[in-house]
This record gives sequence, structure tokens and C-alpha cells, in this order.
Amino acid sequence: METRQADVSIPLQSSGWGAAAPGHQSDPQPRDYVLWSVLNVLLWCALGGLGCLSFPALVFSIKTRDCKVAGDLEGARRHSHHAKVANIVCSVLFTVALVIFIIIAAIVISSIRVT
Repeated sequence: METRQADVSIPLQSSGWGAAAPGHQSDPQPRDYVLWSVLNVLLWCALGGLGCLSFPALVFSIKTRDCKVAGDLEGARRHSHHAKVANIVCSVLFTVALVIFIIIAAIVISSIRVT
């Protein structure tokens, strides 16, 4: 008698929670950073009405959302990257401006108390 081997299939992917379906490889959707952009606009408007410094980040965020709706993932990734960089720059500049404002306020208050 001849021995016959059984056909065995071993899944290559984990079948745990959140595992993607076999053969289904989807790229993650790019983030649009709209909330971060709106926060930057509001913070800059509160700091002397300089909200125009953070409008480019908001524009890129909205363009990212528009490209995602239109199905242009490459354009959405590009605009998402620009929105992220613009938001980082705005946040760093706001933090530096706030620290300088606090230092100047502390110097003024201490000079008022001395006199």
C-alpha cells in the first residue's frame, strides 16, 4: 500500500482580532490634522490676532480631507505631510512666543514690585 500525504494549509497571517482578510492589503488613510490646525488658528488669534500665521496648516488640512473624499490618496498623503509640518512649525513658534511673553511679564511684574 502506498502512503498518501494529506493536504495541509497553514495560514500565513494571524487570525486574531483585527487581522486583515487574506489578500486584502489596504493602505491606511492619511490623517488630515484639522483639529490641530483649528487649535493653532485659535491659539494664534488669542496671541495678538496673529491667526494668519496658522492658516496654511488649516488650508492643507482641508485639502487633505477633500482629496480623501475624492479618492486621491497620493494627493491626500502629500497635503497631510504639508499640514503636519505646518502645524509643527506653528506649535513650536506659539510655544516660543508664549515663553517669551511669560518671561517679559515676569520681568515687568518684578520691576513693578521693586519700585
